[in-house]
Amino acid sequence: MKITLASIGGKMKSAPCAALVEDYCQRALRLAPVAAHRFADEARLLAWLEQTRSKGRVLVYLFDSRGKSLSSEELSQQLGQAGVDGQQHLVFAIGPPDGWSDAARKASDQLIAFGRITLPHELALAVAAEQLYRALAILEGHPYHSGH
Repeated sequence: MKITLASIGGKMKSAPCAALVEDYCQRALRLAPVAAHRFADEARLLAWLEQTRSKGRVLVYLFDSRGKSLSSEELSQQLGQAGVDGQQHLVFAIGPPDGWSDAARKASDQLIAFGRITLPHELALAVAAEQLYRALAILEGHPYHSGH
């Protein structure tokens, strides 16, 4: 099962956040096929999602303040269940700095949130990368989660 961490915007301005995203995606690659992709705008991401969905079973999760808060364990369970259900591709997406459009929300399979806090766009992307790695580590029984 392939996992894509998608985000909106040009090149990341925060070098520390970019380094964190790269680091956690590299760690996650040891556990599953994970890739990070940035899209210039929401319209390009939605077009890519439509094309990707035409190729197979895809679940789309949007990080959104209106979404459901999940613990790391719950996110891991969702990843595991998606694999059992035969999903071929999971897409986790961080929206534009001003939030998702209603059309994007409707195009998703689930909205998930980082709790009730609001994070700067690039920091949210770094947190998402870490949480995806953590969820995969939980599935694999890797000690990363238990040590934090």
